Amino acid sequence: MSKTTVRSADNLTRKKPGMEHWHWVNVFLMLFDLAVAMASYFLALWLRFDCEFSEIPEMYLDAWLKYMPIHAVLSIVVFLALRLYQSIWRFASLVEVERTIVGSAILTVSHAVGITLLFQRMPITYYFIGAFVQFSLVLAIRFGYRFILLERKKRLRVEQQASASRVMLIGAGAAGQLLLRDLHTAETINERVCCIIDDNRNKWGRFIEDVPIVGGRNKILESVEKYRIQKIFLAIPSATVAQRREILEICKETNCELKNLPATFNLIHEDITAKSLQDVAVEDLLGREPVKVNMDEIFRFIEGKVILVTGGGGSIGSELCRQIAQHNPKKLIVFDIYENNAHAIGLELRDKYPLLDLEVLIGSVRDSRRINQVFKTFRPDVVYHAAAHKHVPLMEDSPCESIKNNAIGTYKTAFAAMMNGCKKFVLISTDKAVNPTNIMGASKRLCEMIIQSFDRKIREGRVDELSLLRVHRVSKEKNSQELPAITVQPATDFVAVRFGNVLGSNGSVIPRFKEQIAKGGPVTVTHPDIIRYFMTIPEAVSLVLQAGTYADGGEIFVLDMGSPMKIDTLARNLIRLSGLRPDVDIQITYTGLRPGEKLYEEKLMSEEGMRTTPNHLIHIGCPIPFDTNVFLKQLQMLMDAAYDGKEDTIRKLVAEVVPTYKPAGEHGSEDKDEAYEQQISEAEKRKIPTGV
Repeated sequence: MSKTTVRSADNLTRKKPGMEHWHWVNVFLMLFDLAVAMASYFLALWLRFDCEFSEIPEMYLDAWLKYMPIHAVLSIVVFLALRLYQSIWRFASLVEVERTIVGSAILTVSHAVGITLLFQRMPITYYFIGAFVQFSLVLAIRFGYRFILLERKKRLRVEQQASASRVMLIGAGAAGQLLLRDLHTAETINERVCCIIDDNRNKWGRFIEDVPIVGGRNKILESVEKYRIQKIFLAIPSATVAQRREILEICKETNCELKNLPATFNLIHEDITAKSLQDVAVEDLLGREPVKVNMDEIFRFIEGKVILVTGGGGSIGSELCRQIAQHNPKKLIVFDIYENNAHAIGLELRDKYPLLDLEVLIGSVRDSRRINQVFKTFRPDVVYHAAAHKHVPLMEDSPCESIKNNAIGTYKTAFAAMMNGCKKFVLISTDKAVNPTNIMGASKRLCEMIIQSFDRKIREGRVDELSLLRVHRVSKEKNSQELPAITVQPATDFVAVRFGNVLGSNGSVIPRFKEQIAKGGPVTVTHPDIIRYFMTIPEAVSLVLQAGTYADGGEIFVLDMGSPMKIDTLARNLIRLSGLRPDVDIQITYTGLRPGEKLYEEKLMSEEGMRTTPNHLIHIGCPIPFDTNVFLKQLQMLMDAAYDGKEDTIRKLVAEVVPTYKPAGEHGSEDKDEAYEQQISEAEKRKIPTGV
């Protein structure tokens, strides 16, 4: 703490005692209550005798004069006991009303008993009128202050409404009512709800806090124009994804800014405020229910096991770690070469799961000694191999790095897993491995072939034909000395899980589009016809975990990602969701396909069949046969070329190993244009939707 801060604190503690503002308010209230205590019962006498002072009998007037000091002092004592001088009256509520009623009741009884026994029995109307007048004035002075403040706020709000954003609220249920109340009472919010939309016909034509419910969703477009709406707030957290999508499809045609109350919001604690609203995400327009998995199967699979996640700091790897941590593993090992990401996920997991046995390790999957040291030390039961270079354009410029990190790194990690008794090895693959046109996709296809080769050698009992790939030449004797001793036949199940683009992952188009929209455009799309499959990060990872529970070895699991989406449509929807108009407020420009990029991705090769699993969203592609011995020799050649930096020949070598790899742009521009046209034709045959 700085000296200035300490000095300020000392000044506060040493401040001379004095009268605060609320003390002066209490003095005024006490004087007022004294005056009211005496005047209210005099007024009762005056009214009883036809408002003629001369008509009041002297015995009644004398009794009132003698008892009034007693009643006045007793009023102050009762109100002090009930803490009516300690309330903050600008926030007065029913509690203060109840205390005032109780105090008035006590004073009424005491006054009736006291004046009657000590001095004189008074007229019946005297007791009732006096009590009523005193209660009314005591309550009025206190709540009058609050009403004055509310009226002042109301006038200020009316003045602000001239410049306030005009809002349409969709949803007249409990969430909508709480949100409307907050919008009406919050001082810092400059938004005015002009109308409400709800599909419940019983609510049409009625009002909530003086705001009309104008009709169902069919009235959205008409009401936007009629009430000059600028923003639309969707407050139906209980709506299904399909219902939400139908409403948002209408709303995005209005050029209004859209905000949404998340479906996970909790109404139990009534914690819904305007701050609860979020920007509508493009995921809300995917038009399908969130993917659900059998968590019991995953729990039984992971519980009590040592789990290693390579690339654990990346977008997919970190989500794998989050979901694994929920299922009570014996130990979770996060392995990544990028220390910042690894450190961040480590801190997050330790904060959220303090009892989790967690190891965060730095290293590269390309380093044989480091990866084998990790396996030898911790003996993981299950490995999720997410470490990879995945940016297509960057890998086209650095093809040798793609082969070294993706293919050779996978081989070395798989070898260490097999030699150290790992039970399951799950490779995170991609739909770009299907008929790849870029080196990144081809390298991931090599990864799939590697794990299939390992699985085949283990099943055939020919593990000795798998050698440890080394960059540096070493003698056979030294090589054998560094290998772990195998006491039993390896039995690792090697599988791959293949899925498409993941919304929100590192390098995904969504963050890029949002940045461009925030800057005022233009939004850049490579091609108007380019299409992709999409899934959220949690969905993809949960399916990866469940696919691991089905693994018997050698499979390539394919995740069903629904219908593909045009990237152009995705960009236009994001612009509309921001309350802007595509090609008017924000321009869309087409930059052309990047090196190695194709118009559409496939989930399976044409040669692969399809088998089902208990989860209808997870399928199994039948392996394509290839000569593993030839492949392993070719892999050694690929590694040598990659580490020698032979970028001019690496693509040709990859094409020899991966027959389905057809490098984009390897022919002339005319051939390239024909390839584009052919892909567009294929996309049309697949009936790719033009909208979300």
